[in-house]
Amino acid sequence: MESNELIQNVFAGGAFTALDWCIVIGYVSISIFIGIFANRFIKGVADYVVAGRNLGTALSVATMTGTEMGLITVMYSAQKGFTGGFAAFHIAVIACIVTFIVGLTGFIVVPLRKTQAMTIPEYYEMRFGRRTRILGGILLAFGGILNMGLFLKIGSQFVVGVTGIDPSGGLLPLVMISLIILILFYTILGGMVSVVIADYIQFTVLSIGLLLVVGMSLYHFGWGHMVEVVQQHKGDSGFDPTIKGSGFGPAYMSWQAVLGLVSCAIWPTAVTRALSARNTQVVKRQYMLSSISFLIRFLIPYFLGIAAFVFIMSSGGIFKEAFFPANGQEGLDNLYAMPIFLSHTLPAGILGLVSAAMIAAFMSTHDSYLLCWSSVIVLDIVNPLRQGKGLTDRGKVFLTRFIMVLIGIYIVVWGLWYEGSDDIWEYMGITGAIYSTGAIAVLSFGLYWKRASSTGATLALIAGFSAIFGLSKVRDLLNYDAIEQVVGFELTAPVMGLFTLGLSIFAMIAGSLLWPDKAPENQTMKEAS
Repeated sequence: MESNELIQNVFAGGAFTALDWCIVIGYVSISIFIGIFANRFIKGVADYVVAGRNLGTALSVATMTGTEMGLITVMYSAQKGFTGGFAAFHIAVIACIVTFIVGLTGFIVVPLRKTQAMTIPEYYEMRFGRRTRILGGILLAFGGILNMGLFLKIGSQFVVGVTGIDPSGGLLPLVMISLIILILFYTILGGMVSVVIADYIQFTVLSIGLLLVVGMSLYHFGWGHMVEVVQQHKGDSGFDPTIKGSGFGPAYMSWQAVLGLVSCAIWPTAVTRALSARNTQVVKRQYMLSSISFLIRFLIPYFLGIAAFVFIMSSGGIFKEAFFPANGQEGLDNLYAMPIFLSHTLPAGILGLVSAAMIAAFMSTHDSYLLCWSSVIVLDIVNPLRQGKGLTDRGKVFLTRFIMVLIGIYIVVWGLWYEGSDDIWEYMGITGAIYSTGAIAVLSFGLYWKRASSTGATLALIAGFSAIFGLSKVRDLLNYDAIEQVVGFELTAPVMGLFTLGLSIFAMIAGSLLWPDKAPENQTMKEAS
């Protein structure tokens, strides 16, 4: 069978009906209403960016989960489950443990909340000066926007896969443009107020949808059969992440611990929830409770990826041929496996509800990321550069909305252009490391070490930028194969990430000891500590 015909048959066999479309469109209409409703509560930049710092525990947990459990998370985690089997579960366990420890100790997030900063680079200025804030804002915006560059494409691939649209027909760009217009509409109108309200609803819809899928998958296959299929095709490597052939290993697991810290205590879209919380007690409770949701947000998508693998291997025929062609050709992108599995196993109505839940997850991540990166550019780069002629609150909100549109255009273009060999989780980890590795050093030492200096902070942030060399496109450009032969081991994305973190910490310590600050520490920071 010809490749194009095979792909058409795989996608065309789904069961997406008019009822499912009605459910999805109904949910989208609610999101549009949220944007219009939330706009009336925007009175200034604090309302727009941090929702007036008035989030309680329940709403903080729900909106953090809604943001961090985005469709991009579901898709890349399902991809990990599809390729790694049950061994991928270790990532969820690590994320849970790290998030709980952060909540129990208040590490980074509690002293950061005490500073009253609205963004992380604003804290940089409080502690290290305006130069550090601007540099930190630039690296944060660059790494963050690059990090979300594939979100739209991956989300659109889900829509294409679950509805049965032929991806070779050129409709993927149209789906991407339609989705970004929708998200921009309600996020631009309502800012963080819109994001929080939407995330709360999306959290509810998503929870119901995912629980339904897990229950129906277990009913359809049975746990014993799933274990048997994974054992048959992947062996022990499908269960143990430490052994050779699992695709993980000690370096990978260590990097997951770093990413667990980043995702809850360093990454701005999560930290914004801490900065928006009513007080530090709420922050601690929020993180300890969210540790459970961080566990679940990985476990369920991994399970769905495993279920998709079991479905394809058990069905055989065109499905196995499409994803695992016997002729040595490249198979269908395994990101399509999970949505195709859903479209061929869920009944009408349930499929629409689950699809609405996934689109809810897609929207809840994009709204927070668009608001986060645009506000960082305005508050931490543009406004400080004006040197005393700061923007008015109205000007800040207007510019934030304008930059959201520019970011929206970028993620359409980047998503259609970028084709790297990284899997999506590795791409996100290494692009995020451009900001996060330096930020770990600057925040940790800035908050807990009085001798940390502005020069050390600057060097740490610059060192963190070296994480960009972990991208597959850059590795291919610099011929890493020859370098690996010299060093004697593979320079994978996790290895590069760990190296960058070590380099940033070294730069922070060495720079602070060699070039200490002459001026006394900011009094505001002393009081906050």
